[in-house]
Amino acid sequence: MKVIGLMSGTSVDGIDAALVEVTGKGYGVKVELLAAHTADYSPSLRDRILAVCANKPLAMADIAGMDDDIAIAFANAANHLGTAELIASHGQTVYHRPPTAQQMGYSWQMGRGELIAELTQTPTISNFRAADIAAGGQGAPLVPPVDASLLSHAQHHRCVQNIGGIGNLTYLPPWDRAGPPPAAIVGWDTGPGNALIDWAVSLFSDGNLTYDHNGDWAAQGHPCQRLIDQWLAQSFFRQPPPKSTGRELFGADYGQRCWQEAQALDLSQADFLSTLTAFTAATIADSYQQLPCLPDEVLLCGGGSQNGYLRSQLQLRLPSVNLMTTDDAGISSSHKEAIAFTVLGYWRWHQHPGNILAVTGARQPCLLGNIYTVGDSVNN
Repeated sequence: MKVIGLMSGTSVDGIDAALVEVTGKGYGVKVELLAAHTADYSPSLRDRILAVCANKPLAMADIAGMDDDIAIAFANAANHLGTAELIASHGQTVYHRPPTAQQMGYSWQMGRGELIAELTQTPTISNFRAADIAAGGQGAPLVPPVDASLLSHAQHHRCVQNIGGIGNLTYLPPWDRAGPPPAAIVGWDTGPGNALIDWAVSLFSDGNLTYDHNGDWAAQGHPCQRLIDQWLAQSFFRQPPPKSTGRELFGADYGQRCWQEAQALDLSQADFLSTLTAFTAATIADSYQQLPCLPDEVLLCGGGSQNGYLRSQLQLRLPSVNLMTTDDAGISSSHKEAIAFTVLGYWRWHQHPGNILAVTGARQPCLLGNIYTVGDSVNN
């Protein structure tokens, strides 16, 4: 089945679109990437999304308009790739509330699937997190079962580490991909990925830059271990999995507090960027202490995998681990998340549950996503 996967993460740096041939059944799926591209948001739409993520109040009419505009942008990204039998759209997360003992979780991805279906004339699956959350889960991360299917190794313990705006890991014990996945597969959000770094770069460049290319700016400074240790004391990092997070915690307000603490220690802008980058690496390495064992290999993906300084800081903290990218295992690191959603959509279409209970904490396996067919806005 030819499926288009659409994904925009917490970095809000564009819409990743991948046209993939998906074959097989259940966890025995295989994928072939046929085409891919990243569609930039217009600057005004990106600014509006980031403002909402930073808790700026909006009138309901403005929220509805932004929901439409995101769906149109996603549909345009899909149409750029040509025809497919199915579209699987993650949408744009604008709010994520993990569950607590007192309150169930909630997660909102804008860019409604029924509009994408109409604009592309293609059945579309969206709203992937809702069923897992209704079953008591975190609704995130969603990709570990796909990682298990596509990236497990028969002999090696692996971690797949996505570094988007927020970082998340999947731990994969050795598995030959025959039979059901091992029960030992776990995954969770590790904390900030690029979100704080991107925020600081935008602040220091007066909005002229949106990210630190290859970590070159951060590499000009020196990380402050005192601040890194102080930030690692934040309660999220001590929380046992399953757990998830977002800009609600690691957003502009958090970044501003970090910058004030850095200024009190007379850190330069380069030193602060270096410290934020090293902090991201430290949160990842620290998370691995909660795994059954350290992985033999870490496969990086997402925008942070292209940051050479971040990779060097991570390698310093995981000296015994072979640091690679998912490209080395045959899956594009730049479009890996979009590829993952083609599999999640394929599973939903074929009535295959898409969550792993040990990862999200849900009470039971769930069919993830609502199906919207052309000319029919009824959820299936």
